[in-house]
Amino acid sequence: MNGLLNTLTSPWGLLGLCIIAEVTATTLLTKSDGFSRPLYGLIAILIFAGCFWTMSHVLTRIPVGVAYAIWSGVGILLISMTGWLFLRQPLTMTQVLFIALIVAGAAGLNLSTKA
Repeated sequence: MNGLLNTLTSPWGLLGLCIIAEVTATTLLTKSDGFSRPLYGLIAILIFAGCFWTMSHVLTRIPVGVAYAIWSGVGILLISMTGWLFLRQPLTMTQVLFIALIVAGAAGLNLSTKA
């Protein structure tokens, strides 16, 4: 249990939590239907606020370009999959290819940046 806690509170673990929270908030924002269902929208705003607060701490340990590239790349992958699996939004093979290129670019940026 202590190992899991250490992982989750590391900068990389916190970045992962930010990504998951951001995807959750974006999904809730979609479910708010333009704030016609305000509870979804309000919960999304609270989650987004927590994301940005946590991300401000992550950026003290991970370079901003690397953190943002990973947040964006993995976030795009996860929200696209969420839209396809749960929101019934189409996802073409061409879109999957370009999402893979985004993720590869984020990974490449991380691998080529010195700590």
